[in-house]
Amino acid sequence: MKTLAAGLTALFVLAAAPAMAGDQDFTLTNATGYTIEQVYVAPSRSDNWEEDVMGADVLADGEAVDIVFDAAEGACSFDLKVVYDDGEEAVWSRLDLCTISSVAISYDRASGRTWAETE
Repeated sequence: MKTLAAGLTALFVLAAAPAMAGDQDFTLTNATGYTIEQVYVAPSRSDNWEEDVMGADVLADGEAVDIVFDAAEGACSFDLKVVYDDGEEAVWSRLDLCTISSVAISYDRASGRTWAETE
């Protein structure tokens, strides 16, 4: 399983010593049947998506990644955006990451519906 880390408002890949985990940490699982090329997580109060938390990595169908926040992050309400390898996007708003530990994204080809299940 891959692990990514988040700063105060921007998420980034942790390259140095591990930071203390924040209350907003969650596991993102791709169950869409497609590769996710970009993942953005930003405080709901922000107008900026900041950086792609995947960096050069992608999240293939069936894979999961741990998104880890800096312990100093105080917000709980975050928006999540994924960009698929064909350029299509899906966005979820106001996820309470202080109470959510996992987000599983799914897609139904027949209906064209994308959804996220949280725990």
